[in-house]
Amino acid sequence: MRPRTSALIVAAGSGTRAGGDLPKQYAPVAGKAVLAHAIDALQAHDGIDEVRVVIGVGQERLYADAIGGRKLADPIIGGATRRESVANGLAATATDLVLIHDAARPFLPGAVIDRLLDALEQASAAVPILPVADTLADIGESLGPTVARNRLARVQTPQAFHTQAIRAAHAAWDAALEATDDAQIARAAGLFVKTVEGSPSLDKLTFPADFAAAEQRLAANMVSRTALGFDVHGFTEGNHLWIGGIRIPHSRSLAGHSDADVGLHALTDALLGTIGEGDIGTHFPPSDPKWRGAASHLFLTHARELVVAKGGRIDHVDLTIICEEPKVGPHRAAIRTRVAELLGLAEAKISIKATTTERLGFTGRREGIAAQALATVRLPETDQ
Repeated sequence: MRPRTSALIVAAGSGTRAGGDLPKQYAPVAGKAVLAHAIDALQAHDGIDEVRVVIGVGQERLYADAIGGRKLADPIIGGATRRESVANGLAATATDLVLIHDAARPFLPGAVIDRLLDALEQASAAVPILPVADTLADIGESLGPTVARNRLARVQTPQAFHTQAIRAAHAAWDAALEATDDAQIARAAGLFVKTVEGSPSLDKLTFPADFAAAEQRLAANMVSRTALGFDVHGFTEGNHLWIGGIRIPHSRSLAGHSDADVGLHALTDALLGTIGEGDIGTHFPPSDPKWRGAASHLFLTHARELVVAKGGRIDHVDLTIICEEPKVGPHRAAIRTRVAELLGLAEAKISIKATTTERLGFTGRREGIAAQALATVRLPETDQ
C-alpha cells in the first residue's frame, strides 16, 4: 500500500512586488489566481491525496475568491514568517509524506512531482533543482572574482519530505534564525536531501515582468471556442419583465420557473457550451423548487465561474433579443452595462442587438420573446 501524501501550499505572504494591491498569490494570471493554478496542478496528480493551503491572517476573503468552487479543507492560518507558516501547516498534516510548495510557483509539471515521490522511496527529503547557466561573481564596488558554478544549483519547490522527519526538523530549528526554505531546515537536522531535475516552469513569479511573461506563455497555449445559446419564454400576466439583467416595465411578464430572463438564459447556455458543460437546465433544473423565481444573474455568474475555473478567458459575447415588444432600444445601453458587470468584462467586449421577425411566428404574434447568444472564450489546450 502506497503512503498517503499531502501537498501543503504556502500562501501566507503579503508582498506586492508584482504590482497592484493584491498579494502575488492572489493576483490573476490567464483568468485565475496564481494560487488557483498551483492548487489545480497538485489536485490533478494521482499521487497527491489532499491539498492544504496556508494563508495569512485576514486573507480569508481573498482565499475564498481565489479558489472559487474548488473542494478543499479549510485553510490553515500561517504565522509571522514563512517558517512559522510551514510549521502551522505541518501541525495540521496527518499523511505519511508531504510536499511543501510556494504558491508563487503556479506552473507545476506533473513529471516533477513524479520524480520527487520516487526520490522519497530512498531518502527522507527531496528537492527539485536546475543548473546555473549564468556566470556568477562576487560583487563590491566593482565586479569581483567569478564563482565556480559546477557545484551550484537553483533550488525550487515543491520540496518533498517524510512528514515526521520534516516536522521534527522544524521543531529542532533555532527559532531566532530564519530559513530560506525547508531543505535548509532538513539539512540542519542531519537529513539527507536528494536532488531531482526541476523545471523552468517552476520559476517564481515575483515582479510585474514575471506576470507578463506568464500571461504570454499561457496565451500561446490557449485555443478559441465559440458556442451558441438560445432561449424562449412566452408572455403571461404581469407588469414587468427581465431582459439582460434589467427590469423593464411592461403590460405583461415572461413565464418561467426563474425570473425568465430570456437574454441571460441564452448567454448562460452559450458560455456553458464553450466548455462542454451542458445547458442551464443541467445546472439549475426547473424541477428544483430552489430555483423558483431565482434571479438569472446567478446562472450567468455560475457559468462565468466555471469558465474561469478551467483557466478560460471570455473574449466576447453577442446577444440578440428577438421580439415585437417591448422596444429594446431604450434599454440597450443599460443591458450592455449590466452584462459587462456580471461577466467582469469591458463593455467593448459586449454586443447587444435587437430584431423582430417581421410579424412572423410566435414572436411576431406577440406571444413571447426569444434570444440568441454567441460566446467566444479561450481555454488552455490541455482542456481539449
